[in-house]
Amino acid sequence: MTDGLGDKLKGKAEQAAGKVQEEVGEATGDTNQEARGLNRQAQGRATEAKGNVEGTLGHAKRNVENTIDDATR
Repeated sequence: MTDGLGDKLKGKAEQAAGKVQEEVGEATGDTNQEARGLNRQAQGRATEAKGNVEGTLGHAKRNVENTIDDATR
């Protein structure tokens, strides 16, 4: 299990790109571009959340393993 850092970073980058896309759409009056930017931001938030969950599960797994190791000594 990974620490989720890759997904966290990927999600943040996708959110930033989506925000730029949204702003460009807003500035040019292109509502489709604006909507695609909003969608891209939502996808980025989902990817970031996945990374957060992976990190939390990885941390919990390490804690359980350490507890078992301590108990068997």
